[in-house]
Amino acid sequence: MNILIVNQSVTDLSASFFTLLTAVVEANGTRMSRHNIHDQFVCRFWLTRTPLWAMLFTSTYGILLMALERYAAVISPVWYSNNVRM
Repeated sequence: MNILIVNQSVTDLSASFFTLLTAVVEANGTRMSRHNIHDQFVCRFWLTRTPLWAMLFTSTYGILLMALERYAAVISPVWYSNNVRM
């Protein structure tokens, strides 16, 4: 099994999960305190959608890496089959 395909599948699943969570969990307009750690976490991490953007960037670079790997396999198949473990 190709590890890049498995990695891309897990990344896309995570991105889909965070997209769903972002759509379902909304900020409810309550006042947040600067001294509460939970409120700071929600404000700096969740409301900025950091997990979603991280998964989307990871997915994009995973697709780019798979394309480059396939390009190397097509351009020089002998070198690829001798040097890359499948």
